[in-house]
Amino acid sequence: RKGYSGVALLSRNQPLRVVHDMGMAEHDREGRVLVAEYEKFFLLNVYVPNSGDGLTRLDYRQTWDAALLAYLRQLQSQKPVIACGDFNVAHQAIDIARPKANYNKSAGYTQVEIDGFSRFTEAGFVDSFRHLYPETVAYSWWSYRAGARAKNIGWRIDYVLASQTLLADIQDSFILPDIMGSDHCPVGIRIDLS
Repeated sequence: RKGYSGVALLSRNQPLRVVHDMGMAEHDREGRVLVAEYEKFFLLNVYVPNSGDGLTRLDYRQTWDAALLAYLRQLQSQKPVIACGDFNVAHQAIDIARPKANYNKSAGYTQVEIDGFSRFTEAGFVDSFRHLYPETVAYSWWSYRAGARAKNIGWRIDYVLASQTLLADIQDSFILPDIMGSDHCPVGIRIDLS
């Protein structure tokens, strides 16, 4: 939806094809998924819906998470998948500066959202950063309010998930909090598939 959501991919290498959306009318009207197919993997960029103030979209979020997981499994049945983007959830207490104050009160840190993300990892999509850095506190999003970024009161809600078969090829997973220009910062991986 114009002015509401959307994703983009920039690539030095021409993909074999680009697929817009998941092919599910209920979820595709907001333009939240873009997939580039390469010889050895799919690259999926996603902007997962926020559950909203007062958790007004939490039910929709549950439906969305289930649909995205089904789509990821469909892609993975063909070749490995790298899924990156704003998943709008702090998966573990280490991923949020104030877990107790936000748990089951704030969009992005309800048990429903945590469980939805856990289903991705249980299905074999590995959180690359947490896999390589299990104890590292790092955030990818900070509220614009109350100087949260300067105080590093943040959330890690942006991820790069990868099919388990790609783990040996991932050389690094990173978060770049010093890159300004948004309330989010870049996240990424270095991978060698040669």
